[in-house]
Amino acid sequence: MSEEYHYDLVIVGAGPAGSSAAFAAAKNGIKVALLEKENSIAETVRTSGVTWIQNIKEFGIPDDCYNPIKNFSFCSPNNEATISDSVSRAAVLDVRKTYRWLAREAEKLGVDIFIKMNINEAIKNKKGDIVGVSGTGPKGKTTFYSKVVIDATGFTSTICKAMGFAMQWKRFGVGAEYEVKVEKADPDTWWLMVGEQYSPAGYAWIFPLGNNIVRIGVGIGKPESNVDPTQRLKDLMDKKIGPIKKLGEITPIEFHYGLIPNEGLSRKTVFNNLILVGDSAGQANPLVLEGIRYAIKYGRVAGKVSSDAIKYGNTDEKSLYPYEATWRKEIESKINSAGKVQDRWIGLTDSEWDKELDIIRELKPEEFIDFIKAEFGLSNMIKLAVHHPKLAVRQLFSLVKGE
Repeated sequence: MSEEYHYDLVIVGAGPAGSSAAFAAAKNGIKVALLEKENSIAETVRTSGVTWIQNIKEFGIPDDCYNPIKNFSFCSPNNEATISDSVSRAAVLDVRKTYRWLAREAEKLGVDIFIKMNINEAIKNKKGDIVGVSGTGPKGKTTFYSKVVIDATGFTSTICKAMGFAMQWKRFGVGAEYEVKVEKADPDTWWLMVGEQYSPAGYAWIFPLGNNIVRIGVGIGKPESNVDPTQRLKDLMDKKIGPIKKLGEITPIEFHYGLIPNEGLSRKTVFNNLILVGDSAGQANPLVLEGIRYAIKYGRVAGKVSSDAIKYGNTDEKSLYPYEATWRKEIESKINSAGKVQDRWIGLTDSEWDKELDIIRELKPEEFIDFIKAEFGLSNMIKLAVHHPKLAVRQLFSLVKGE
């Protein structure tokens, strides 16, 4: 048995990028299908959910979807540093609740959501342009025809690869994490743990969700290290290394595992009738490998641009390019700069990390947030260099500016 559907826009992947694109496109008055391979939206959690209050407010995410963070603590092998603020500037999302909220917002505007839809083929016209997708659904072979397809499949980039436009990511981060109940947790404070014992070519973390629930994780860069993050995480939790020992008894609730691209904005993201967004497009901040805010923001841009093109009757690459022009203008130089800082961080020894924390300790909260968010605008970097005239900061300024 087979089924066939026709839509203006088909979006593959109902994560934050896909749901946000669906929301914006439906708001613009076109017929949208949102396809998800799992049994429910966000059935599997693949991310720790760190993001920023400013973006949460911008997107209208409800208060019960996140835990606000005021204090940022760092631990290296022989040093600790904490930056404390009077207001919350960061947050840890309830990922499942947030993603489902995004999907519901799209559904309210008339988006048709299809779950258990394993899409793995691209349908092409005689010119080789994509005109739909197909795969296996609950009733067997299912085909969706559309004027534009948005690939929001995340790290796998399923549609992009089916079209032959990209290979698998060669440089990426691998994260393993337990969501756990603990005896003692500070709901206002996150921990980032750096150095060889925590993670070669990466970092470990403790991110609180409130109610004595935290996420303890390890992220490791590939191919820079061949260490298994799941095993390293188990070792850290069993031995209660560093600030993990402050948590007391730990009771696991759920295990999370995910991959995130770390090649910068290296991909072309617009083709005839096709847009890539979110992790499919490599839209991730290299410093802490977070990209939910980019997924939501540029998902909305992709939805608006594609729906405009559909309404105007021209969906070629040129008509869809305003999407790519937008993200390149807003984040390309920042991501490139963050990549240079990340390359430097990967090469630090344990003793050099101890010294790095001395520099981080001197940053004001707003300076730290701009830095960790990869907001490397010229004015921000000049302020850092003026306020913190240490050699390391001057070197950082030179590094970011490519000198």
